[in-house]
Amino acid sequence: SLNCMEWSLLPPATEEMVVQTSVLKGRFMGDPSHEYEHTELQKMSEGEKVFEEEVVVQIKEETRLVSVIDQIDKAVAVIPRGALFKTPFGPIHVNRTFEGLSLSEAKKLSSYFHFKEPVELKNKTLLEKADLDPSLDFMDPLEHDIPKGSWSIQMERGNALVVLRSLLWPGLTFFHAPRTKNYGYIYVGTGEKNIDLPFML
Repeated sequence: SLNCMEWSLLPPATEEMVVQTSVLKGRFMGDPSHEYEHTELQKMSEGEKVFEEEVVVQIKEETRLVSVIDQIDKAVAVIPRGALFKTPFGPIHVNRTFEGLSLSEAKKLSSYFHFKEPVELKNKTLLEKADLDPSLDFMDPLEHDIPKGSWSIQMERGNALVVLRSLLWPGLTFFHAPRTKNYGYIYVGTGEKNIDLPFML
């Protein structure tokens, strides 16, 4: 939205978009039609001669925005353990019996999962998977995120609210009220990843 009154849908991100916009740095301009210029070397061939030529590539801000939203969703979208369950046949459903995490569970990073297809889970050995409940533990937990310490977890309002903040994508905040069904996350940031995080921890 340009005026917070009229809203339009963004197209879904493609792998090509993510690769194309990964070279862009700095803050957004706030204009979806703004075009960033990036110079890259492309291999050209004339007959048997192969040479590299500098080509100026133009990338729209709208494309960059779609790509960044996709990256944030894949990297730091969070859901508490038990909010969803997986049936033995594969489909995933909202767990209607989920009454929230207990206070002790809410304080552990292992009680929160990445809200996306698992990556690390597939690499675990059978021995590591032995203690997991396949109906609840079918996503990657936050506790194994690299770099270690990329999440800040705090209890607020006298332990009535747990707040997780991503240090990798500053501006991403997840909340959960223990022993209730209330949880969610919001991103209010500049759209810039903190690539210096490993050196700051």
